[in-house]
Amino acid sequence: MPADSLTVPPAAADLGAARDLLRRVWGHGDFRGLQPGVIAQALAGRDVLAVLPTGGGKSVCYQIPALLRPGLGLVVSPLIALMTDQVEALKQQGVRAARLDSGLSMDDRAAVWRAARAGELDLLYVSPEGLAQPHTQDRLGELPLSLIAIDEAHCVSQWGHDFRPDYRTLGRLAELFPGTPRMAVTATADQRTRDDILASLRLNDAQVFVDSFARPNLQLSAIAKESASRARTDAAVVDLVRERRGKSGVVYCGSRDGCERVAQALRDAGINAIAYHAGMDAGERDRRLERFLAEDAAVMVATIAFGMGVDKPDVRFVIHADPPGSLEAYWQEIGRAGRDGDPAEGITLYGPSDIAWTLRRLEGRPMDEAVKAAQVRKARQLFAMLDGAVCRPQAVRRYFGETDAAPCGVCDICGDPPVLDEVTVPAQKALAAVQRLGERFGRGRVIDHLTGRTKDAQPWETALSTWGVGAELSLNAWRAVIDHLMFEGLLVEDPNEGKPVLRLGDPAMVRAVYRGERAIAVRRAPERARPERPRRNAGRNLAAEALDGPTRARFDALRAWRRERAAEQHVPPYVIFQDRTLLEIAAIRPRDLDALAGISGVGTGKLDRYGAAVLAVLAQAD
Repeated sequence: MPADSLTVPPAAADLGAARDLLRRVWGHGDFRGLQPGVIAQALAGRDVLAVLPTGGGKSVCYQIPALLRPGLGLVVSPLIALMTDQVEALKQQGVRAARLDSGLSMDDRAAVWRAARAGELDLLYVSPEGLAQPHTQDRLGELPLSLIAIDEAHCVSQWGHDFRPDYRTLGRLAELFPGTPRMAVTATADQRTRDDILASLRLNDAQVFVDSFARPNLQLSAIAKESASRARTDAAVVDLVRERRGKSGVVYCGSRDGCERVAQALRDAGINAIAYHAGMDAGERDRRLERFLAEDAAVMVATIAFGMGVDKPDVRFVIHADPPGSLEAYWQEIGRAGRDGDPAEGITLYGPSDIAWTLRRLEGRPMDEAVKAAQVRKARQLFAMLDGAVCRPQAVRRYFGETDAAPCGVCDICGDPPVLDEVTVPAQKALAAVQRLGERFGRGRVIDHLTGRTKDAQPWETALSTWGVGAELSLNAWRAVIDHLMFEGLLVEDPNEGKPVLRLGDPAMVRAVYRGERAIAVRRAPERARPERPRRNAGRNLAAEALDGPTRARFDALRAWRRERAAEQHVPPYVIFQDRTLLEIAAIRPRDLDALAGISGVGTGKLDRYGAAVLAVLAQAD
């Protein structure tokens, strides 16, 4: 975009100018949700903390004020992939953007600094590690800054789910660049995390905006693992992905080996699966990410090393082969699906071995005991939601403080409400058995004791008051009780060098169950497998599938053209045009540039760059 095309007199830098810029650059008619309030604060030069849902347009909240205010907009971002994605998207829209990261050569870095000094950049993206370098701070100190945005701001908080120590140093920005407004943005932060962000970043007078965490286009479900067998979990994932063949998706695994194993199992089943984890060198990760972003029906099988800020809009499902460690991480990762607003799914497989693994991992991390206790509590809250009987989105939204959240009506709990069995007495028996057995045995042995089935039981054991007191329940029923007690934190599983044993959990909670002050209920297992409940078109691009023949032909032609342009530029196809924009173009069939400019997602920069070619594709398709 020409250097003067985004210049707006300071007096005009209001929401009217912001809306005009939104139309010209992004091709959208108006703002959504809390965007106007956030942008107005930044335009006025005031600090802001904005917690907006995934897909809620967080980046526009700092990009527009950075363009309208005089000077260079500085964006602090945690991942190279995230920076690259946003910079390429901005360039497609005609915005002068650049990034500074370890992937650039010395010549490229020098060129970026020359452009910044010459006033030829609107936005500059840097990593927190790069910003911590004294020479970076010195060079930025010589430039007029319009705004400083701290993306993925939850990384600053030790109470959050993705704490990064380098983010703690960003509080110094207040003294390094006094008078420059700062904005912290994130998609997931509970009250404690928000308070920590404000304190750590020294956003003492910042206005806080917290939007609803609702994602009505997502259909959520959770499936209890039948066993701890990796082979059975892998097979379940393959079945789930096969049912969604032809759709782009993400499968999260808890380990690098798991990623490679599941990806291979999917490839063996004929699925275009790509493994991604931190054990690969950066170049190989970049190549695999480029493949996933460019290919229509690719499935990324990844650890948490993948995903933050990746804006592929047509991901139709996210499957957790292994659950994350908190509700924040769950909502962040589930949020990769359906960013285009069309129906999508989030499916989580979980079991008692998963929470045991999560707690062992937390135990091994060096952190303050109070922080560790908070992270353990967050993990248990996640598993209580997965194993519970409350609408899943409602439970998550209430966790984040939305006390008025109503049931979603589409998750597995709402669609097929489970029957609950009150099992407080069996729970008391199980806790007592673990205690009287000296906390020396695993789940199977404890169940054998409760049902009186222990082989060659010794007299000391048969003399215990808990011997055989649970013969009225089946083995499966006892497994469900003990699993739920583990999810609730009433029992914990000690790895015991590969021979897990059960121990009592939080003493106060255990006493409350013994006294009958805390009731325990578990979901009743079906007597036989239920037929699969028809899914409410989740994971399908309904708009595309409803097209008539000629419109579908135009849509397919536009996608093929887009794929070629993306390959030429080595960018993801969606940064050229999203599917939603191509669908509207195919349906409306604009005959000239003026008509094309009226379609959402077609800004001035893209109209100038691609308008004639799009019209030619339409003419040829007709």
